Amino acid sequence: MSVKPFEQVVDEHGSVVLRVCRAVVGPVDAEDAWSETFLAALKAYPDLPDGANVEAWLVTIAHRKAVDITRARARHAVPVSDVPDGLSTRGRPEDWDGDLWTALARLPDKQRAVVAYHYIAGLPYKDVATITGGTADAARRSAADGVKALRATYPEGADA
Repeated sequence: MSVKPFEQVVDEHGSVVLRVCRAVVGPVDAEDAWSETFLAALKAYPDLPDGANVEAWLVTIAHRKAVDITRARARHAVPVSDVPDGLSTRGRPEDWDGDLWTALARLPDKQRAVVAYHYIAGLPYKDVATITGGTADAARRSAADGVKALRATYPEGADA
């Protein structure tokens, strides 16, 4: 069996991984998590077994990078005394659906991760449980609780 070029893997799964990163770590750190995910994946890609679920493998790496970012964020406070003089040329991270992020950010970490991995990445609960720890039933329960909370807090009429 021939191995796909890594560039093709990035093209096929890059947008899903970015959406997962945005849902788990928020719009500010999502691009860093995405980049670190694919850098780590590039190193490990030659050793990926034939027939492996590439999307689940990438989401697992993204999950670990999100945990690293969350831990680093907790350790390093970055106080800003002065606001930058100019506008960013890269756009504003908060332009990403801020209402959705606000609603997702209110969820407990595990519920947010399970909702992202199941509803955004499309992974079955069995794979979500492998990534987050626990059972498929617990992942299903966390997702149901998370979606229920989102329905209560996400603006009515907004697309989920």
